Amino acid sequence: MIRARRARIVATLGPASRNRIAELARAGADVFRVNFSHGAHADHARTIQLVREAEAEVGRPLAVLADLQGPKLRLGKFADGVIRLKAGQDLRLDLSTAPGDASRIGLPHPEIFAALRSGATVLMDDGKVRLRVTRHGPDFAETIVEAGDQLSDNKGVNLPGLAIPIPALTEKDRKDLAFALDQGVDWVALSFVQRASDMAELRRLVNGRAAVLAKIEKPAALEVLDEILDLCEAIMVARGDLGVELNTEDVPVVQKQLIRAARLRGIPVIVATQMLESMIHAPTPTRAEASDVAGAVYEGADAVMLSAESAVGDYPLEAVSIMDRIITRVEHDPRWPELMRAEYPVDDHDADALVAAARRAAEAASTACLAAFTTTGQTALRLARERPLQPTLALTPLLATARKLALAWGVESAVIPELFDPEDLARVAVEQAVRKDLAPPGDRVVILAGLPMGSPGAANILRLAHTPRR
Repeated sequence: MIRARRARIVATLGPASRNRIAELARAGADVFRVNFSHGAHADHARTIQLVREAEAEVGRPLAVLADLQGPKLRLGKFADGVIRLKAGQDLRLDLSTAPGDASRIGLPHPEIFAALRSGATVLMDDGKVRLRVTRHGPDFAETIVEAGDQLSDNKGVNLPGLAIPIPALTEKDRKDLAFALDQGVDWVALSFVQRASDMAELRRLVNGRAAVLAKIEKPAALEVLDEILDLCEAIMVARGDLGVELNTEDVPVVQKQLIRAARLRGIPVIVATQMLESMIHAPTPTRAEASDVAGAVYEGADAVMLSAESAVGDYPLEAVSIMDRIITRVEHDPRWPELMRAEYPVDDHDADALVAAARRAAEAASTACLAAFTTTGQTALRLARERPLQPTLALTPLLATARKLALAWGVESAVIPELFDPEDLARVAVEQAVRKDLAPPGDRVVILAGLPMGSPGAANILRLAHTPRR
């Protein structure tokens, strides 16, 4: 089942959607996110199995993205479950586990107090409450309430502008990761990434069993972005926490910077959080939300993501369908190629030069598609980096590679027997292009491959072939 669009859709699974996965795939979902912040391992195992069953039903590779929870910095409990606050009042934070009240709050995270400084801002409940630190020590902080009038138990805490000395992988994450890898997930997303060592630790634990993705949701990550990009195979622009810790006006600028950085590296980038948020309870999105999705597509993002909209919303299927329609409409805009390629990457390697040549060869009017023979997926990803307007058909002997590429811009995958004879390249590429309805009779297929056959490495062969005329 081939899509008539290039940007991909990531749909989060949950109670509203886990029994409708094939429907969501037919509506346009390519990657299914399993959120390990919620649910038991038995539930996740069943969900992943349902994705595999849906994959067989729809007849194209579908990817599973395991999203690790990461450390959660949360308040303690209150004696009455909720407290009322007034701007200008004093409020003490400390390590005590005693129930809090309007004068003091338990904050059971010594690492927060270690990171604080006088004048620092403390945000609670996604920024609804803002405190300013006036005095602090290793186990307490005196603050003044600057905004917000209510807090309830266990709300989240953010410290904008401060790097918190806490690892991105908790003990829970390590157990969840081991389980997810045993289940054969295709991608693993790491939350709370602040430094390159966070991704290095994840890569060590994954050890090649899945592709790794960094969620960019902490401003500290922006300061070492190049080092983080060196260690990941995709990134997610996680605008929820970014929007809490950055100024509102900075978020769209950072989103654009992150998309450009990922495109220059040739790794997929997902734009996430609140894309069609109103569809949690409404059958259609707001016009602003539709423009938000369209903006990410115009910027050249590989994928856009649904979170609560598809996991717990009232209209999961409609959310995927509408996102599919928005993407398709944008990609039919005559100005879309110009805008999407506005920050075109520079070719600085021999392998990329050959890939760029393939993209230029494909611009001829008679070219139907590009075919990339690949073992690891890198040749197809390099083609995706070039953003060719013709679809890219990734031909691989590995189902795991085909699933991984479900996240890549414009790439359709097919699993084929392993080839060893270069003379088979044109025949197999043309057969698969015709079988997938990507090339009508008499059209040209641009082929990229590498020698020796069957060995991972850079593409070093560029060929042209034609489908047989009827």
